[in-house]
Amino acid sequence: MEKKIFQRIVNPKSQDIRIDQYLFISGCGLSRTKIRKIIEEGKVLVNGRKVKPSYRVKAGDVIIAEFEVEEKPDVTIPEEREVNIIYEDEDLIVINKPAGEVVHPAKGHFRGTIVNALYHKLLNAPGAERKRPGIVHRLDKDTSGIMVIGKSERAVRELAKQMALKIAKRIYLAVVWGNVEKGGTITAPIGRHPIHRERMAITVINSKPAITEYEPLVIYEFATLLKVSLKTGRTHQIRVHMEYLGYPIIGDPVYSGRDMGKIKEVLKGRKAPVEEVLKIINRQALHAWKLSFVHPRTGKEMEFIAPVPRDMAQLFAFLKSYPKV
Repeated sequence: MEKKIFQRIVNPKSQDIRIDQYLFISGCGLSRTKIRKIIEEGKVLVNGRKVKPSYRVKAGDVIIAEFEVEEKPDVTIPEEREVNIIYEDEDLIVINKPAGEVVHPAKGHFRGTIVNALYHKLLNAPGAERKRPGIVHRLDKDTSGIMVIGKSERAVRELAKQMALKIAKRIYLAVVWGNVEKGGTITAPIGRHPIHRERMAITVINSKPAITEYEPLVIYEFATLLKVSLKTGRTHQIRVHMEYLGYPIIGDPVYSGRDMGKIKEVLKGRKAPVEEVLKIINRQALHAWKLSFVHPRTGKEMEFIAPVPRDMAQLFAFLKSYPKV
């Protein structure tokens, strides 16, 4: 175990974010869980005083964190396989993740993840500063679309900061059951479901604020294509918020998108080829479509679009061809 002291003075651009977020994006080297633990243990001082994880930093705050670091062997297994890379330079990689692939190794998924494949790529890349891919945001296993991964320590730190400060913009395409006539903003807090712990839910107990903006792009006979923007990044946020709104995402096996009773309730007696639709897409019809951020080295504004995958393109075509009554 090695004792480490981490010090920072908050600059005006970083003020008004939570102390736990600030420490994470400032490169202290600890996980979010470990950061919260040392704050609660009183090992993080702001201007000489202990604070709570929810404390929002102010310009000029002097932050000192003292903690022990244990070197753990990296058990990630490098795997040689293709990854759909849209863009790459010395600092970052932008990919189009297919549905069905897990981003990061975890219990039950130690192989076959995006990280396994990129780890192999970076290990064999001459001159790569960072061998382990730096994941700064994630997509659910069955959500397709665009992701950015850091290749250098600076890139990981700066991209994580942009995610936390909402400088990076993430726009999704979602197809929901029912007709959403106008756009809006959902501000319902999200936390673990009190009974079904693998699910998330709208709750005020042990929850976090969650903000989702949505706008209808195409209204079909019994469904709607939405453009969805995330203002926060909670687990399953769009899926939970759409179910809460009363328009579950088509095909979603967890949040009512394949529940015949719920679907009939949304459609209000309107006839629709529900079973045929669910044969076209066997996962949630959700795609991370567009991502924009500032390049961590050059300062250039960058924007990338991931084309929709075949299953969603087929869904669009079917919905467009279905006659309106």
